[in-house]
Amino acid sequence: MVATLIAGERRLNGAAVLERTMRGVGGLEALGVGEGEVVAAMLRNDIAFPEAMLIARTAGCYFCPINWHFKADEAGHILRDSGAAALIVHADLLPRIEGAVPAGVPVIAVEPSAQLQAAFRLDAGQCRAPAGVPEWEGWLADAPAHAGAPRQPRGSLYYSSGTTGRPKGIKRAPLGPEDVARMAENARIAFGIEPGLRTILVAPLYHSAPASYGLFSLLMGELAVIRPRLDAEQLLADIERHHASHLYLVPTHFVRLLRLSEEVKRRHDLSSVKFVACTGSPCPPDVKRAMIEWWGPVIHEGYASSEAGFITMCTSQEALARPGTVGRVLPSAEARILDDDGRELPPFQPGTIYCRNGNYTEFTYVNNAAARRAIERDGLITVGDVGYFDTEGYLYICDRKADMVISGGVNIYPAEIEAALVTLVGIADCAVFGIPDAEFGEALAAHVQLQPAVSIDRDAIRAHLRARLADYKIPRVIEFADELPREESGKIFKRKLREPYWREAGRRI
Repeated sequence: MVATLIAGERRLNGAAVLERTMRGVGGLEALGVGEGEVVAAMLRNDIAFPEAMLIARTAGCYFCPINWHFKADEAGHILRDSGAAALIVHADLLPRIEGAVPAGVPVIAVEPSAQLQAAFRLDAGQCRAPAGVPEWEGWLADAPAHAGAPRQPRGSLYYSSGTTGRPKGIKRAPLGPEDVARMAENARIAFGIEPGLRTILVAPLYHSAPASYGLFSLLMGELAVIRPRLDAEQLLADIERHHASHLYLVPTHFVRLLRLSEEVKRRHDLSSVKFVACTGSPCPPDVKRAMIEWWGPVIHEGYASSEAGFITMCTSQEALARPGTVGRVLPSAEARILDDDGRELPPFQPGTIYCRNGNYTEFTYVNNAAARRAIERDGLITVGDVGYFDTEGYLYICDRKADMVISGGVNIYPAEIEAALVTLVGIADCAVFGIPDAEFGEALAAHVQLQPAVSIDRDAIRAHLRARLADYKIPRVIEFADELPREESGKIFKRKLREPYWREAGRRI
């Protein structure tokens, strides 16, 4: 049995989810989608998302999520590169990617729920499936239920955030029974997944970690409530109402929760929460400490990537004792800190993190074997993160190597500045990166996205940073953006922000 799904006013119990899953598998068969092929989905957080994941898994297909913010060029690249055999997409997004869907690829349109229409202020008239395109509910109702033998799961095909060029698809070998068991063990350690869990899904499911968390919650849990995105006060109410035991949140969620008034914080009973998983980007120590003081020792942070899998885990107690750490390496993983010549570095000396979790099957980059070979050294792989170990084996993350700024010979890691910026009330998100400077080689620029109806001037931002960081870490340029561009993973697309500054400089670093 799988978990009950709730989205807005809609509720599907486990039996209904399984029945719809088998119809979905039959529907894919009727479309000619075979075992081992790719099913792409361009969906917001809605019941159709976890259903599509489960249908693809049961059909023995790869599930390829596409960031629903994408336009035609971005979505079209993934559809072509992955070789998608079918696309499941919210109906109102279809006009945006018109012409990007490869010829012959069948499309199933999902009409956004009332919850989604309200959350994103969608025009109801644009939410209907276009003429000639099957509508999700009708397609499932009409499909014959699959009655064949069980198929070998293929997992998900995620596209990396890459700092240069087009994103790369991460395709793993099929999962045998032992692999499935090892993946479940990874989920138990990293996400706290256990039978009977009750969760609220608020992180964007098109991103790899929330999607993986959502799938295991569906397979092993009792209840999964799906929200379009985080509403901090709504989350507290959901936890109390549904007795949520487990959550997946990112540092930005923590910041928004902490900004709630003390009255609102005290209004809801959160005692049911047993385990909160946090990945995606390092959590600022003061933010994590404040969450632990409020929620108790239930916060668990891990270092992971789509390529390497989960590498470390840090408990609340470890975080309080060693601020800034992402924990120690898991028993099934290995990690080393290497310099540019491949030599292992001593404790406290930053270098490139090379790692791997042996519980994950081997992977390749779709249509890009050379890029896959380029990130490996001695059986370990890197995604360009910079970090160091202390003498007790605790890992600390400095930044992405590609993001590091060298100004006047000094290495500056933008992640530290970004972590300080997001603690300023009124800032929704931000990106810090290097721009050309005639004297120092590089200077710092910050692009800031404010929360709605908020106004903050540049002097206030610089004053906030000066109280927390050395003067040389204060951005020379501060620009405001209505919305920051994002990659497939949901992370900010810094390359798009950086390019205009470097275009006329005649150099890239």
